[in-house]
Amino acid sequence: MGKVSDALKQVLGKYGISQNQLAIALGVDRPIFFRWFHGQVDPSAETVADIAKAIHNIDGEASREFARLYLGYWTDSEQEGLIIPEVNQLPQSEALDVAALSRLFSDTTTSYKFLFFISLLDILKRRQFDVLSPISFQEIIVEMLANAWYPHTYFKLSFGSQDKIAQKLDSLVLDISEPILKFTDTDKKLLRKAIASQNLKDVISHLKKYVPFRLIIPFLEQELEGVSRGKGNELDVAMPAIAEKHFDLKKPLYRFDSSKYSGCQSIIVHPDWAAYIEKHYAIVRGWASWEWLNYMQPRNSNVPGIVNKIFMPQQRGSLSNQTKYWRLVLQHQTVSCIYSGQPLSLDKIALDHYLPWSFVAHDQIWNLIPVIPEVNSSKSNNLPATQYLKAFVAIQHLGLTISHNNLGEKAWGNYIEPFIGDLKMSPEDLLNLERLENAYAATVTPLMILAEKQGFSSNWIYRLAQ
Repeated sequence: MGKVSDALKQVLGKYGISQNQLAIALGVDRPIFFRWFHGQVDPSAETVADIAKAIHNIDGEASREFARLYLGYWTDSEQEGLIIPEVNQLPQSEALDVAALSRLFSDTTTSYKFLFFISLLDILKRRQFDVLSPISFQEIIVEMLANAWYPHTYFKLSFGSQDKIAQKLDSLVLDISEPILKFTDTDKKLLRKAIASQNLKDVISHLKKYVPFRLIIPFLEQELEGVSRGKGNELDVAMPAIAEKHFDLKKPLYRFDSSKYSGCQSIIVHPDWAAYIEKHYAIVRGWASWEWLNYMQPRNSNVPGIVNKIFMPQQRGSLSNQTKYWRLVLQHQTVSCIYSGQPLSLDKIALDHYLPWSFVAHDQIWNLIPVIPEVNSSKSNNLPATQYLKAFVAIQHLGLTISHNNLGEKAWGNYIEPFIGDLKMSPEDLLNLERLENAYAATVTPLMILAEKQGFSSNWIYRLAQ
């Protein structure tokens, strides 16, 4: 959580827009907007779009700044700004059919087109937009699988009931190293290498049928009149020759390395499109990312923090503030690890996400407790057995009580904001153990059920190493 919050705080402050003014423009209650503003709850993708439109109605420049800040983290380490463009906001070109580009994802029912195009953008950038050499289907599909690995395998998102890319990923036996899991494989180099080492013949054959020959349909609508687009592969068979014939005049995004369907192994990107994408890369990447988010959101409507899960996170947040909080608690009372029963030491603790970080995608303190490091490593992304919930709430109550007694009102208020927003409790109720237990049961139990349905391993119990 926090991307919407960070963007709102910067934009509202810079352009002099009040929280109340924007809440009224959105037609939402002030407490709801308060939780978005302070990062306690992430609004859905559809709501973010509504926020952008509401800001636009107040100040167009502020809306563009909000979009740039919100999507900025989807770029590489250079942190290029991204814009969420509507169809008619993609930069126009006298030489290219930008309207056709904007229709790439029309009537899309699977993830393939999104992943193919985003992967093509990644490859073009890595090649510094040099299109002298063809891009093989294998290279693109390896990139697609690498881009799909984090949302599917790590975050366990659904790509839709008709989508088969998750099955293709699951069929691979991948050696996933620590840099990949810790998000330090920034260019997905190790992940691509692990995927490329597999036998991908079946995967390439499957995805080849659905994407490359159909993605460029919007550029060749008139030329494809009379060609069947239904079941069968009449369109696929016809497309290579049509794309080659009209490559110079109609300028589709790419053509193929053969005019015959059976001989196609690669695509050749049109140099004019490569130049356009290079010039407007941040905008085009932002547009594609926004479309991808809008595709994934309704297919994972109950999943928390989806905006942080559709691409590889650039980095995990620091837990220094949360560690400071729990060190204060340990300074005032001896506490034992709820999983191992061992006393916790100030100089040797780890913070455990009770609900796995890969499920909630946030570091809110209401979901964090101190444990011994061995437990944290052992628990990994598993869901704890229900037998631990009572002890978990008890240590949270202890933390709230000690921090309340030893921190100033403002500092304690900052710590408890996530409790108030996510557990829907008043500050006074937080200090009542019974009410806190009820609030956690109402919040955590359904999330546990949802996480288990998504595929997270459940009923984890810590066992001492023999």
